Amino acid sequence: MTVAVSVVPEDAPAWVVDAVRAGGGMIVPLAEAEALVWANPWQPDLLGRVVAGAPQLRWVHLPFAGVEPYIDLMTPDRVWTCGKGVYAEPVAEHALALALAGLRCLPTRITAREWGAHDGRSLFDRPVTIVGGGGITEWLVRLLAPFRCAVTVVRRQDVPFAGADRVLTVDHLHEALPGAAVVFLALALTPATTGIIGAAELAAMDAEAWLVNVARGRHVVTDDLVAALRDGVIGGAALDVTDPEPLPPGHPLWELPNCIITPHTANTVPMAQPHLAARLTQNVAAYAAGRPLIGTVDLAAGY
Repeated sequence: MTVAVSVVPEDAPAWVVDAVRAGGGMIVPLAEAEALVWANPWQPDLLGRVVAGAPQLRWVHLPFAGVEPYIDLMTPDRVWTCGKGVYAEPVAEHALALALAGLRCLPTRITAREWGAHDGRSLFDRPVTIVGGGGITEWLVRLLAPFRCAVTVVRRQDVPFAGADRVLTVDHLHEALPGAAVVFLALALTPATTGIIGAAELAAMDAEAWLVNVARGRHVVTDDLVAALRDGVIGGAALDVTDPEPLPPGHPLWELPNCIITPHTANTVPMAQPHLAARLTQNVAAYAAGRPLIGTVDLAAGY
């Protein structure tokens, strides 16, 4: 079966159209489409108008991982898919790089102009905690294996996670924080996970521990983090995402020597494009064949 697919906006990157066609899809106007590829991540409010004007759509694909701006638009009469899991490898790589940079005191050493004191800690044989149970965590656990870390995964479901030494549900988060050399955040943003790391959670972490956030800035209460970093409650924080984002010049986080900030670059467009294209091609082909789609959004869970 050939799938009639509309790509919106019409000036979407050529690779999106190429990926649809590679999966056997036929590009058609919106009024004739059974499936929609929404390629406009900057204006989520427009998607509601588009789908309202195309009631015949049966499948909507969002070629990016985070769906929180769209979740209120998603209705169960259609299949909704996204790019969750697509970014897992590069984001896990970035998370590990941030953790090592923090533990090895690279923020201060990179800009140092004198020999300074000896400092730094190894990740080998240290416990770590990862909050989140998706693709990023899957790859991060693999990357951590050579370091012989005892890995605790905190997730919604109380089911085993490959490579983890311990799995706890989110309501037991505070049990997973003490003793961890690094606490990684790699979970979806939902109302339940907004502000999941605040003053109480930071106080439960070890004084030398690092917090690494490669998920969403709003997982962390920023004012509480600033206070914890200033007061030495934790060793440091390495953030690829912030709240607010972009982090404005002059914000206190920029001035803290125990804070590393990268501008949401754990996954860049050049890194993501091949993976996003492959996901889209696979899903178009799967839809045409009546097979399950990859990256289906769980409307109840919110991601």
